[in-house]
Amino acid sequence: MRNKVIIFNPRSANGKHRIPNSILQVGASIHGKHQYVFVDGNLEKDPWQTIEDYLKTGEFRYFGSTVMPGPQLRQAIPFTKKIREAYPDVITVWGGYFASNQYKVALESGVVDYVINGPGDNTFPQLISAIESGDTDTIFLIRNLIYKNEKGDIVKTAVEALLDQDTLPKLPYDYLNSFYPVRNYLAKTFMGRKTLSYHSSMGCPFSCSFCAVVPIFNAKWKGMSAARIYEDVKYFKEKYNIDAVEFHDNNFFTSKKRVLEFSELIMDDNISYWGEGRIDTINMYSDDDLKLMRRAGCRMIFLGAETGNDAVLKQMNKGGTQTGRMIRDFVLRMKNADIIPELSFVLGMPADTEKEVYDQILWDINFIKEIKRINPDAEIIIYLFSPVPTEGSALYRQITDAGFSFPETLEEWISPSWENFDLRKNPLTPWLKPYMIDTIRNFETVLNGYYPTVSDFRIKGYKRHLLRAVSGIRYKTGWYHFPYEIKALQKIWKYRQPEIEGFYSE
Repeated sequence: MRNKVIIFNPRSANGKHRIPNSILQVGASIHGKHQYVFVDGNLEKDPWQTIEDYLKTGEFRYFGSTVMPGPQLRQAIPFTKKIREAYPDVITVWGGYFASNQYKVALESGVVDYVINGPGDNTFPQLISAIESGDTDTIFLIRNLIYKNEKGDIVKTAVEALLDQDTLPKLPYDYLNSFYPVRNYLAKTFMGRKTLSYHSSMGCPFSCSFCAVVPIFNAKWKGMSAARIYEDVKYFKEKYNIDAVEFHDNNFFTSKKRVLEFSELIMDDNISYWGEGRIDTINMYSDDDLKLMRRAGCRMIFLGAETGNDAVLKQMNKGGTQTGRMIRDFVLRMKNADIIPELSFVLGMPADTEKEVYDQILWDINFIKEIKRINPDAEIIIYLFSPVPTEGSALYRQITDAGFSFPETLEEWISPSWENFDLRKNPLTPWLKPYMIDTIRNFETVLNGYYPTVSDFRIKGYKRHLLRAVSGIRYKTGWYHFPYEIKALQKIWKYRQPEIEGFYSE
């Protein structure tokens, strides 16, 4: 019967890859209802050949792909185009941040039939059922869907409230194991020998103007209970003997009650964990709470510091109560609790004049150095400001008035320059001049030389000492120009920046 589904995870990075939670969640939504296969572009030598072999059987009617900005576009776009050309009857469905945020260019390409706008736990199976039953006139009633109607108009259906995460079906790990050994996804990282990648919540309760999550979840958040999370962690502990977990939630620490309950549950399991949170949220945790989390295995927390300038935080619509003073106090609290704060900063925000843009960059660099003086173990991640289409926001109006615009075709999105935009390496914003980018990147090189990340556990012993020695004078004197000697060492040792490809793993 020709109604099977291909669920594709395009290649996302080089090196060891994490368990593909996004396609697992899609698979869970149709498990037991429709026949489907997984294709993971990270583990296939020739993923297109695998996809085409399935299509040649004539049994597959649906091609679903998760599409994140950046490297995944290199396979998602050409593969979907090939399917439309060679198998025009196959129905193509995209999900993920890129698809939701750039749905117009996806649908106007003529190769994408439907976009899942946010969670697809109900949307994807309902879409397939409607098509299979020939009941396409009711598709407009399916929530979280974007498509073109018969007139060629783009239709966005109503947004579904976030579901109770405990009621969602378990992810089909055993079924994934029939395609790719699950043990191959459990990587050795700085936290442990076998690290599980896990997603325990949806959305974020804040509406920062620079964040791609905001247009999809609109400041909503819903998390699994601590007990439900622990069920899965315990499963992997018993079956695969994991000793570390990376929580890839947008905001794992939103609920203090949930975090502390989970910490109590894993207290004696010898499992380290890492997650993402907000400074002003976790700052409301007591010192005893932080110490409990550390005893339970919390090694590092990723935190969006963005900037220490309170006026720029307001420009970003950061929300909450975060201030520069709070960031300083917080990194000291984390030092006392022995939890590493991994702070991301966003440099290169627009301003009224070129001088104001550059002055703010220099101000942020000095602030970062102040943070390192307070807590030398703090990890620093530097991003360049890359606009997201939060239409209607004051910041969005400011960037469009300054002459910025997004690509109008899928082909433009896979050009090298726009891939750098997605990775926040070069955002192509008209107010950010080449000398400003050089200043930021040179400082980043020197910073990473003087303070190599602990997440790349290969950089230790004499390598770490040598990097610090050659970077010391530059860092202490503020002489960042042309740091070729540091770049050479980082290239020889294949230094891995976590902001580009995640933690080093093997």
